[in-house]
Amino acid sequence: MPHMRVSEASVYLGVSDDTVRRWIDRGLLGSSTDAAGRKVVDGYEVAMVAREHATVPALPGGMRSSARNRFVGLVTDIRTDTVMAQVELQCGPFRVVSLMSSEAVRDLGLERGSVAVAVIKSTTVVIEAEDRGDA
Repeated sequence: MPHMRVSEASVYLGVSDDTVRRWIDRGLLGSSTDAAGRKVVDGYEVAMVAREHATVPALPGGMRSSARNRFVGLVTDIRTDTVMAQVELQCGPFRVVSLMSSEAVRDLGLERGSVAVAVIKSTTVVIEAEDRGDA
């Protein structure tokens, strides 16, 4: 199992190093000591804690959807020309950019600061990982 230092875990959990240490003390996260004597936590365990503590904003207006790859956010930028538009959302720590027709932007009433939902439906999702030199 991959292990990570407390400071790395705090980044993925969106909390401070001190919070991760308190979670370890309370038993929410297990820990061990690496060869250098540093406290480390199991990467999978960090992922499960992140999943359990994730707070996803509800869809606006009580909407419901079958889509699972859905990001609620705020419109931060809109660039339009006569035919196409680029709409940028800030969804928590993630920036999502969508290309759509300028007509769709007008029909949706999108403007900077408005709440919007990015729904991603794709058969291709690229996963990147750190080169650990193990392979």
